[in-house]
Parts: sequence; C-alpha cells; structure tokens
Amino acid sequence: MTEDVIIIGSGPAGLSAAIYTAREDFKPIVITGVNAGGQLLLTTTVENFPGFPDGVYGSEIIDLMRKQADKFGSRFVAEDVTDVDFSSKPLKVKTSDKTYEANSVIIATGASAKWLGIDSEKKFIGKGVSSCATCDAPFFKNKDVIVVGGGDTAMEDSLFLTKFVNSVTIIHRRDQFRASKIMQERVMSNEKIKVIWDSVVEEILGDAKVSGARIKNLKSGETSTLKVDGVFVAIGYEPNTKFLKGKLKLDEKGYIVTRDEVETDVPGVFVAGDVADSIYRQAVTASASGTKAALRVREYLQNMKYSEGK
Repeated sequence: MTEDVIIIGSGPAGLSAAIYTAREDFKPIVITGVNAGGQLLLTTTVENFPGFPDGVYGSEIIDLMRKQADKFGSRFVAEDVTDVDFSSKPLKVKTSDKTYEANSVIIATGASAKWLGIDSEKKFIGKGVSSCATCDAPFFKNKDVIVVGGGDTAMEDSLFLTKFVNSVTIIHRRDQFRASKIMQERVMSNEKIKVIWDSVVEEILGDAKVSGARIKNLKSGETSTLKVDGVFVAIGYEPNTKFLKGKLKLDEKGYIVTRDEVETDVPGVFVAGDVADSIYRQAVTASASGTKAALRVREYLQNMKYSEGK
C-alpha cells in the first residue's frame, strides 16, 4: 500500500506536521524513532512556548501534541529509519522491520547536541546541565555557570547568559577561540565573563543538581574544582541525517539543503525543523516549520492527484 505521507521524526516539527496532514485526512504514518520526542525531552520547564504562561514540561508539550495528532488519525510506528530510497516513485522508507511506500515524505529528525561524553554529564542533564542557553538561562538568575566551547555558539551563549547570571566562566581546550573576531571581542570585553584556557571539564559534581565541576588543565595535568550551579555545553550540534547521505543534498555540516524553506532537491520530499535549521533551534520555530511542510505536502498531493485525474 502506498501512503499519502510518511513523517520521519516525532519532535515539535514532526508532530505539528502530523496534526496538519492528519486533519487533511491524509492519515500520516509517523515513524517516531525508538527514542521519540526530540530535544524537548531533555528539558524540564519550558517557559517560552506560546500558550503556557506558567511554563510547561517539555515532555508534556510532546505528549499533548502527540495526542492531538492521534486524535485526527495519525498512525505511529516506534522504530528507527535505517534507509530511504528516493530515486523513484513511490518513495521508500525502510526500518528494521518493514519498507514503507509513500507519495510524499516529511523529514523531521532534528539535530542532536554534541555532548562532552563524560558519565556525570548524563546524570545532570536537566538538573544543571544544558545544551540550550536561550532555553534555560532564566533558571540560573544570579547564579555562577560555565560554558564549554570555543566557537561562535559558545560566545553567543555566554553573552546571552550574562543577562541573567552572576558570572560565566568559559572552559576551552585550546589557547585561543575558534569564534569570529567580533564575537571574541564582545566576550573578552564583558566583565561578567572570564576564560580558563587549555582545559576540559573532567567531572560534573553535585547530588540532586549541579554544584560544581572538576577542571583539568591539558598542559600541566593539574585539576581544580570550580563551584558552579550550571554547565552549558556549547560544542555544536549534529543533524540526524546519517541515513540520508547520498540520498538528499546536505551541506558541509550535514544539514539538509532546502529551497523555499521546506522543499528538497527531490520532488515529494520535504523537511521540517532542526534537521535543516542550524540557526534558531527552538521548539516553536520547529513547530512552525512542520506546519509549513504539511501545507506544502497538501499542495503537492492535490496537484499530483489532479494530474492523475486528467
């Protein structure tokens, strides 16, 4: 059976696309992935998603969106996509158990934050460890935090955090930043920011939440303990597009190259959310992107069926 639309991904982008396409009676199949829900599940209280003036847990947003998509007829498959074949019609999406065929596909697999890879980091995600300064900075008012990284993202996060926190300490493994000159100048001239060079975070400390970090100097081998309330990891993001290499046009960082915001170089294949957005990375922009992709799918399917009718 050839489906009207398959949606790959189950974060705000994928679920918004599911809501819209389901209301059009396209009965989308949403391949959620084994770990469904996206980056929102790594956050606690979300205060900048419209409609929740008192804040809302990221998991609750995902749960409500999924229920809404289900209400209108979306079908969910809790598997990971292993491969796709967009070389001919119908389009094919493969999981470990089955090959699905569809007239259109929306890819909404998002992007994953790059983490430090230390055991203590996992323990404190959502409890003082964050990969999104613009999401979580207000929770650290008048606190001391560290930012790990040396690129533009680390500079931007550090500057943004100074609007809320008492102090920011940047931990960078080299003796100079990779960030643009203007961003470096802004950071170095900010009185709230200091830098620890040639160093890495060896361990994040705390009980129920972060209370400090053990820092190791890579040149001397010496370690020191820094008392902080938060650790912001800003070493970049990686789009979840490994299964798309050679199947769609990707940029040098692996993000899907789009035209007109949500179209790809393959007719019938559309994109939504952070899998193509390396700039904003917000739940609400991902949701809006999913809506745009769904509306474009509606137009595409209507035109296709009209052509077939002729």
